Amino acid sequence: MATDLVTKAEYKTYMGITSTNSDSEIDFLIPKVSDLVKSYCRRTFVDYYSNIKVEVFDGGFREILLKETPVVSVSSVGYSEDYGRTYTNLVKFTDWVVQGDSIISINTPVFPEAINGYKVSYFGGYDPIPGDLKLAVLDLIEYYSRNNGAVHSSRDLNPNTTQINYVASTNLPATIKRVLDQYVADFT
Repeated sequence: MATDLVTKAEYKTYMGITSTNSDSEIDFLIPKVSDLVKSYCRRTFVDYYSNIKVEVFDGGFREILLKETPVVSVSSVGYSEDYGRTYTNLVKFTDWVVQGDSIISINTPVFPEAINGYKVSYFGGYDPIPGDLKLAVLDLIEYYSRNNGAVHSSRDLNPNTTQINYVASTNLPATIKRVLDQYVADFT
């Protein structure tokens, strides 16, 4: 289901590209960079905006933090007494309530601890993705395109000699990292 965070048309418009010469490279990079950003930020941003996300939790806490944020809507919260084999739906506003990007227990101080005890079905993410995040993804695609996958960069010293400088850093460019760090999911 992995949905790309930007389209080829958006990237080509952003870069002012009108030819089809680099289409195969762009088609290769967009899903890879989208996956990298999703992995780095520990959420998908768009995959579960209109497709249901199901997460299972063990309880033992007052609140259950959901992974795909922002939470758009919660379809159901279920409780299992048989380790997740079957679930009984809990009642919204009686057993639980949504608060921000969390499910809060309201009839007990905490969701009682139970292995695979709670199943939450919900929708979360963005449509469309925020502009700063989209810009960071576009810039990251350009970064990998310009640096040939960030493995090396070459420059011509003279017509007969080319120098290859291998990139020794594993860090993202600071301008891109600064934006992505704002979207990293923190489950602590």
